[in-house]
Amino acid sequence: MSKQLKQHAKRPTARRGWISRVFGSILFVGLLYPIFIALIASPSVQKHATFKHMWKFPYFVQYDAPEKYGLAPGKTLNINITTPDNCTLGAWFVLADPFYQTLRSTSPAQLSPLTEPTVLAAITAHPTILFLHGAGGTRAASFRVADYRAYASRLHTNVLALEYRGFGESTGAPSQAGLVRDAYTAWAWLLARGARAEDVVLVGESLGTGVTAQLARRLASEGVRPRGVALLAPFASVARLVEAYRLFRLPLLRPLQSFPWGIKLLKRMVHTEFDTLAAIQEFNAPTLVAHAQNDREIPHAHSQTLIDALVEPLLPALEPGMTLTTEEALALQKQQEARSAKRGEIVKTTHVPKFGMVEEFKGLRASFVYVETFWGEHRDVGNQEGVVDEMAKLFRLGVYRSD
Repeated sequence: MSKQLKQHAKRPTARRGWISRVFGSILFVGLLYPIFIALIASPSVQKHATFKHMWKFPYFVQYDAPEKYGLAPGKTLNINITTPDNCTLGAWFVLADPFYQTLRSTSPAQLSPLTEPTVLAAITAHPTILFLHGAGGTRAASFRVADYRAYASRLHTNVLALEYRGFGESTGAPSQAGLVRDAYTAWAWLLARGARAEDVVLVGESLGTGVTAQLARRLASEGVRPRGVALLAPFASVARLVEAYRLFRLPLLRPLQSFPWGIKLLKRMVHTEFDTLAAIQEFNAPTLVAHAQNDREIPHAHSQTLIDALVEPLLPALEPGMTLTTEEALALQKQQEARSAKRGEIVKTTHVPKFGMVEEFKGLRASFVYVETFWGEHRDVGNQEGVVDEMAKLFRLGVYRSD
């Protein structure tokens, strides 16, 4: 057989092999995708993916030795808080830096371990931040300790760093209702020890922003007004976060969103809501939202969604029912221009070179500040000095404190 005939004979075989591989890949993906959907729809899998409470880094934490993780000797008390449903929550109470330095200067010898009477004195002397952390890790994680240090030194506040049920050394298993109950229990713990509501700032980061939002909403419904609320790298809701979920930059849930039944399925799949978009409308205290543009875990578009929702009721309404004839299109354009101009009047925007942008406005129930930084990624936006300074200004802390 000639060389040409042999090549012709091989071509159909090669083509059939290529087609088989393509169909095999399609079949493989077709089988895997339903399995993937079934897995993420599982309440157990979803719980671990949402809370990541089994990731207890750093491992083998010595909770009674906060000095090991960079906090000063005698500055932090390791405590336990019991919830109404009998979960024991671990927490650290970190003294405000001015209070701690006064202790150091008046102590004739090396500082003794911190005691509860000293904590009670600190609570009445300085405002306190109730810090509600994000998914995974423990209260000893280095990026969280960096937050405690920044607030104690720059804001002159105490910090109560709580670990929710199922996290760290805390007992129980996490759930949305459980985490919100834990946060409210910590709030009540502070008030029972002499803190005034107007001296407590609620600070949530990442997952903790969902917890903070629900706590702030509950306090508002009770007519209680904390000193302020800070949401660091928040999400609009878990459902919106799931819709944009990516694995290796691939939007794996996008195919489902192409069909009405797929959208309904996605909504039913989400077992944890943390609907901050709905809750933030009810806040009654000054609120700061901060997000980094280089956040790869929760896109800063989530914070922009929250801010836009707060500004929307203050803008002229768009007329509904337009079919967009030429005249209606011109009218719509004028309405949008009027809304844009009104937003410029309502929202004071400051562009800060090499840092980011700050927006300030007064909402229907409270004042809001949005800080969008260039840097900070996901974990460190809360200890950026520029962000902390905006917190000081809005909440009247540190050099801005007048009470």
